Amino acid sequence: METRKEIAAEKKRCNSHNCAQAVVQTYADIAGIDDATAMNVANAFGGGMGNMEGTCGALVGAGIVLGLVNKDKAKSMKQMRVIMNKFQERNCATQCKLLKGIGTKVVLRACPDCVADACEFLEEQLTNNN
Repeated sequence: METRKEIAAEKKRCNSHNCAQAVVQTYADIAGIDDATAMNVANAFGGGMGNMEGTCGALVGAGIVLGLVNKDKAKSMKQMRVIMNKFQERNCATQCKLLKGIGTKVVLRACPDCVADACEFLEEQLTNNN
């Protein structure tokens, strides 16, 4: 699979998408959905799940893509765990609030970079499907 992580990161960088939308729309064709559906299904996951600064939206987007591609709960959960662990290892957090430095004033990772990381790890899992 040719990487699409920079395409997704640019969608976030130019502020046309939230983090989840950037991931889901970038892989909409693989997930079997159209662009409008991708945008709608992920629209509540900006700002760390409903703007509550929870789990990074890019990770949520990766999970949505896995579910649509796999159509298998156990497989998707297993692959999501791998993605979460790799993301945590690279960025020292999976929570939007911590990644953005809210409360700590120490930004661990900018949103476009979080999107690129989530996509990188998603692509690894999608490649492992084949």
